[in-house]
Amino acid sequence: MGVFKEQLTELLALPKEIILNLPQITLIGHRELSIENYKNIIEFTAETVRVNTASGIIKITGHGLTLKQLTSEQLIVAGGITGLEYLK
Repeated sequence: MGVFKEQLTELLALPKEIILNLPQITLIGHRELSIENYKNIIEFTAETVRVNTASGIIKITGHGLTLKQLTSEQLIVAGGITGLEYLK
């Protein structure tokens, strides 16, 4: 069903992040990162933030990391972002 859903999404030009339940990540320079469509925060320190999504874990590393905004749909991490890793 997953491949069919992906092909149908492409064919109909539907937003993948919504139809396939994928996170949408926006990085602004190395100072701010936004994640939409996430499940929960697994770990939060000034050096590491790990976020659970339907398709895996997103790990953000850096220094002086803070949660600038947190809603049920979106979280924004601010600070000196030095790394972004996607773990399945």
